[in-house]
Amino acid sequence: MPHDNVMEKILIGKIVSAVGLKGEVKVYNYSDSADIYANTEALYVDDDLMPVRSVRTQKNMVILGLEGIDDRTAAEKARGREIFVTEDDLPELPEGQHYIRDLIGMEAVQEDGSHLGVVKDVIQNTAQDVFEVVTDEGKQVLIPSVPAFVLEINEETGRITFRLIEGML
Repeated sequence: MPHDNVMEKILIGKIVSAVGLKGEVKVYNYSDSADIYANTEALYVDDDLMPVRSVRTQKNMVILGLEGIDDRTAAEKARGREIFVTEDDLPELPEGQHYIRDLIGMEAVQEDGSHLGVVKDVIQNTAQDVFEVVTDEGKQVLIPSVPAFVLEINEETGRITFRLIEGML
């Protein structure tokens, strides 16, 4: 993917409330683990880069201490602000795993090489992820992300090869 010098920011959470009196904030975490908060020296709160003072988790929430949010008043004011990292902060994924944002917009082709459409989204609230593909005709096709249907994901070519069964289209 072509990169210019503007770093893409990736949304990883949202501040939902103040915690205690020292300016800690409770964050609703959009990423699948809290590690990204602990492994990143500074996070963007909207457009402000703020060094991370402390990170702890409480149930499924992340409690963050950020430089620049030093008391309860500042923490209250931060409610609703979104937290981002840059692409450089993202951990390298193990072989065979992909960030969803990298899959969206990829070309969808069928096993025989014929063009199917474009990946519009990856739906994650089901037992397994589901690719939402929009065909050239504008139809929506939902394809479960299982080896029987997803033959290859090639980030170099920007192409995902799917095997469709009758009734999918």
